[in-house]
Amino acid sequence: MFLPIFSFILLNLLLSPNIHAADSLEDVKKSAEQGDADAQFGLGIMYDLGIGVPENDSTAVQWYLKAAEQGLADAQFSLGLMYDSGDGVPENDSTAVQWYLKAAEQGLAEAQFRLGQMYDLGSGVPENDSTAVQWFLKAAEQGLAEAQFRLGFMYDLGNGVPENDSTAVQWYLKAAEQGLAEAQFRLGFIYDFGSGVPENDSTAVQWYLKAAEQGDVGAQYRLGLMYDLGNGVPENDSTAVQWYMKAAEQGHAWAQFNLGWMYQNGRGVPENDRTAVQWYMKAAEQGLAEAQFRLGLMYDLGIGVPENDSTAVQWYLKAAEQGLADAQFSLGLMYDLGNGVPENDRTAVQWYLKAAEQGHAKAQFNLALMYANGEGIPENDRTAVQWYLKAAEQGHALAQYNLGVIFYNGEGVPKDNVQAYAWFSIAVAQGSNDSWENAKETVANSMTRDEITKAQKLSDDLWKAFGPTRQTK
Repeated sequence: MFLPIFSFILLNLLLSPNIHAADSLEDVKKSAEQGDADAQFGLGIMYDLGIGVPENDSTAVQWYLKAAEQGLADAQFSLGLMYDSGDGVPENDSTAVQWYLKAAEQGLAEAQFRLGQMYDLGSGVPENDSTAVQWFLKAAEQGLAEAQFRLGFMYDLGNGVPENDSTAVQWYLKAAEQGLAEAQFRLGFIYDFGSGVPENDSTAVQWYLKAAEQGDVGAQYRLGLMYDLGNGVPENDSTAVQWYMKAAEQGHAWAQFNLGWMYQNGRGVPENDRTAVQWYMKAAEQGLAEAQFRLGLMYDLGIGVPENDSTAVQWYLKAAEQGLADAQFSLGLMYDLGNGVPENDRTAVQWYLKAAEQGHAKAQFNLALMYANGEGIPENDRTAVQWYLKAAEQGHALAQYNLGVIFYNGEGVPKDNVQAYAWFSIAVAQGSNDSWENAKETVANSMTRDEITKAQKLSDDLWKAFGPTRQTK
């Protein structure tokens, strides 16, 4: 049986003119056996929930059926639920739909909502979003919060109706004002990102808070994030930790990851690497790639756990296989250096390439080195230049320096002192050592005044485009 619907069923039972709290079980049975539909329904509930009698789903179904066949909508709906969940009868979605329909046609909002769900999911009937919307609307117009939320969701996604953010918000608001946590969370999310309403972090926080206080795990996480970042509220690490903790304890993987981050960096809690590892582990075991990578890093560097390269590789691999570029780069590095795995340049190249193709600057640089040195792949100066250029354009200083060397020596590209000087210049500007300064002076000594002027202009342009503010890793 679906417990959330019992409140309305029990209310109907208590309000029935033929069922009273003072009635004995025998009185109810007698009325039920005499054909009183309310009594039959009430007796079904008593067996369903084990109220005054041993719980017995099969007997509950029998009494629901008697009342349902007399046309009692609540009993028809309850019988539908029993077939829906397979309690007391073999599970049968088609039969569930038939009973929901009988109750829905009598105007029972809960049955209309559940019938909408069956069409939405294609359970017992062919999936039909338009029909689902029709039933959700009937229930929503009667004020059923769950139906109002679901109708908002259909408009939100454009399922069964044209997508309409404003209409979605209207229905979410109706449900949220009735206290439905799902709707409050969704409304907070909408204000957070400005979908169908002007973006408003403060209003987002208000709705997140309402849902979070009801235990909505997504709202607890988002509320933690708002305090973490200072969006819509003053930044407060301690409060962020409190909300992350509530969500993390409910198993929210991102909350667990963020909580680990807070412990690792001593934000809102005393710094504690061991506790950080514990929370990273919880998130990593749920498959969160970012947590798997972070856990690999902790084992790689021996932070909060004994250093263990083999274990680091295992966690890097899990995250890398999910496509996380940082993990792919780190795994490539482990194979490159032979840390935790036998050294294997070819495998290193494969992982560097995966990360590099996602725009990972360090991976692009290392891949360029592999091509330049012929390690794990045939030597190819032209391809090396291409990868150096990609890394350099992200602000990677050593890639910029190497491009200077390449253009000065004409390795894989035509020799070009103007290009060499320009790349040396922006590499030096990021913080150089003496050898970089000397390289720049060396190329300058072989250039004309006009070439130097042209190179300085080019270096200014390169700096604006590819200086350190563009570096992403």
